Amino acid sequence: MSSIADPIASSPAAEAKAAKTKAVAPAITLPAAGERELRLDLFRGLALWLIFIDHLPTNLLTWLTIRNYGFSDATEIFIFISGYTAAFVYGRAMLEAGFTIATARVLRRVWQIYVAHVFLFTIFLAEISYVATSFENPLYTEEMGIMDFLKQPDVTIVQALLLRFRPVNMDVLPLYIVLMLFLPLILWLMKWKPDVTLGLSVLLYALTWQFDLYLSAYPNGVWAFNPFAWQLLFVFGAWCALGGARRMSHILASPITMWICIAYLVAAFFVTLTWHVPQLGHVMPKIIEQWMYPINKTDLDVLRFAHFLALAALTVRFLPKDWPGLKSPWLRPLILCGQHSLEIFCLGVFLAFAGHFVLAEVSGGAVLHALISVCGILIMWGMAWIISWYKHSADKGASRTKGAGGNADLAGGGA
Repeated sequence: MSSIADPIASSPAAEAKAAKTKAVAPAITLPAAGERELRLDLFRGLALWLIFIDHLPTNLLTWLTIRNYGFSDATEIFIFISGYTAAFVYGRAMLEAGFTIATARVLRRVWQIYVAHVFLFTIFLAEISYVATSFENPLYTEEMGIMDFLKQPDVTIVQALLLRFRPVNMDVLPLYIVLMLFLPLILWLMKWKPDVTLGLSVLLYALTWQFDLYLSAYPNGVWAFNPFAWQLLFVFGAWCALGGARRMSHILASPITMWICIAYLVAAFFVTLTWHVPQLGHVMPKIIEQWMYPINKTDLDVLRFAHFLALAALTVRFLPKDWPGLKSPWLRPLILCGQHSLEIFCLGVFLAFAGHFVLAEVSGGAVLHALISVCGILIMWGMAWIISWYKHSADKGASRTKGAGGNADLAGGGA
């Protein structure tokens, strides 16, 4: 049976218009404007807390971090979400305002992150130097990697500004700065062919392992997080944000995918168990050990990447974006920290050394370890609450500055 609409729908003019619309449709898709993924804020905040705890000496709460139960850790969560949120914000700017405007906005954000890194570097050096001098303990300067700064401050400052010299625990922001510098190119390529862009990222990752590509650090060594390898996680996050996750939904919903992820996570757990219980070392077949070790964090070992993918797939499956718990006041501290991650990350680095100093100077056992960890988390939460209050209440013009230009907090909170 035909209707009066059939001739119109099949007319040459209608077909030509449909073909033209299809031809100009962008290759990437974005969620509706103003839509916020609280899951990203939640897990970014969780990553910040876990990074802080992992930067402290081993204590009771350390056993709650994911690095003790698998191959990946909070760094993978942080970089993936950073790529996702940056693409979410600046991808929209790329589509609506064009390459030049989007690039200008990205570079402005890169500059903000760079200034924060330099500021953190200065404060961190002052903190370590003050403690080492006041307590006459030069081991702090050696342990935190600033001995070269004290020997040649003029040369070291220049190297620090070039992101080649970094004290201990200050490797994440330089990595993110480099990745963000290439975000305009990544978005431009994804606007053309997102799957090809992800394929090029995988190719660069493979070439990094094949030809040992790296960035050198001062005074010797290499970057703790090789940007040539870690870009894969960042680009994959951007690809997911720009429609890749939606296209993978049927794969993620498959029971086969779920059981593969569970099996891999269980296997990874038993492997890490042999690290903590030496008596179980004989259980691992030698041929598997020779193939698997070392599990390289600097170059983002494929086992670490696969472990993160398994965790992410199960999270997406069992924690939907409309989960009512995301509105729970119990999760509000994590979400607040995730929404202001640049400030909270910098604060966490500062607090981690302060906690390290207290634990080195005062013998308080497991109770003091746990107390310092909890106090650091509470301080991070309190700072996130103050920043949020200021931006939404004290700064009356904040809402007028947030628009098509992109929400900097959403774009990673700066980190």
